[in-house]
Amino acid sequence: MKKNMGSADRIIRILVAVVFAVLYYTNVVSGTLGIVLLVLGGVVLLTSLVSFCPLYTLVGASTCPVEKK
Repeated sequence: MKKNMGSADRIIRILVAVVFAVLYYTNVVSGTLGIVLLVLGGVVLLTSLVSFCPLYTLVGASTCPVEKK
């Protein structure tokens, strides 16, 4: 797996995952929607921790800066 996520993208994803978790655990969002957001937050958090997004690979996108040699 080649990294395809930049640091700004990773930070935004981590913040989104934290917001989803807080919304679920404070019962602002509950039921099926709450569980879906919690699972989605987990996926977003996992992809940010490994710096790889499979969806970016499918569309040919990358937010990772180009390394200068």
